[in-house]
Amino acid sequence: MAAAENAGTHGPSAGEYIQHHLQHLQTNFSLQGVKQTSIVDFSLFNADSLFYSVVLGMLGCFLMWRAARKATSGVPGRFQAAVEMLSELVETQAKGVVHNAKSRKLVSPLALTVFVWIFLMNAMDMLPVDLIPSIWHAASPALGAKDYMRVVPTADLSTTLGLSVSVLLVCLVYNVKMKGLGGWIHELMAAPFGDKWFLYPINFLMQMIEFTAKTVSHGMRLFGNMFAGELVFMLIALMGGVWAWQFNPLAGGFWLGIGHVVAGTVWSIFHILVITLQAFIFMMLTLIYVGQAHDSH
Repeated sequence: MAAAENAGTHGPSAGEYIQHHLQHLQTNFSLQGVKQTSIVDFSLFNADSLFYSVVLGMLGCFLMWRAARKATSGVPGRFQAAVEMLSELVETQAKGVVHNAKSRKLVSPLALTVFVWIFLMNAMDMLPVDLIPSIWHAASPALGAKDYMRVVPTADLSTTLGLSVSVLLVCLVYNVKMKGLGGWIHELMAAPFGDKWFLYPINFLMQMIEFTAKTVSHGMRLFGNMFAGELVFMLIALMGGVWAWQFNPLAGGFWLGIGHVVAGTVWSIFHILVITLQAFIFMMLTLIYVGQAHDSH
């Protein structure tokens, strides 16, 4: 897809192609198209990430609802069997981390939702790089919108940090619920170096650093892996673009085309493992952090 700035005389360069594909469809709260100029800007949001994350979240809920509605006590179908295996996997992991049976009634479904939702968002990376953006490029002028479009919500730092902050809020709630407000405040002051008044400021600072580090690393890990995967797919797509249908084996473009097919196939197969593993890791860290909120120091 050609960048809007280069439409007309010639196609974009490799750098312009990647820059265009890495730009989000951004709007302010008046739904006017804008472009972010600072590292942190709360006056706008990435409409594409928000749209796809909501749609995929609704799809994940529908699939789980349909599996529960169609569940039978007899021999399960393939879809029901897959959902039951996934549910048992999550429940087993939750039992090993969260030892409070009452808490698991909420934490286990939460972890299952996190896994399914993130897997679906990651799986958007398996679509051809230019499939949805090219459709949007054709439709956006009629809608008066920018032609930018990114379809992998987890390759957006605002999405992954939003998820990790949500997990942090759940952890804070369980800290207060399990220890009481006074008990948790005392723990903030007394751990990890001991219940000595002169250590209270250091303990509190260490606790704040721990909460911040866990939250940032939780979101950054998912973002980094998915952003890198998306970028690799763009580079592989550029190999196909350079090919330009040169079928002469004596021309270098021909072999780039072969590389495009081979690299695209290998990376797609490998990426199936990546998107599943990243969803599982995020789910496990969610369980671990919630489990830690149940423990007293």
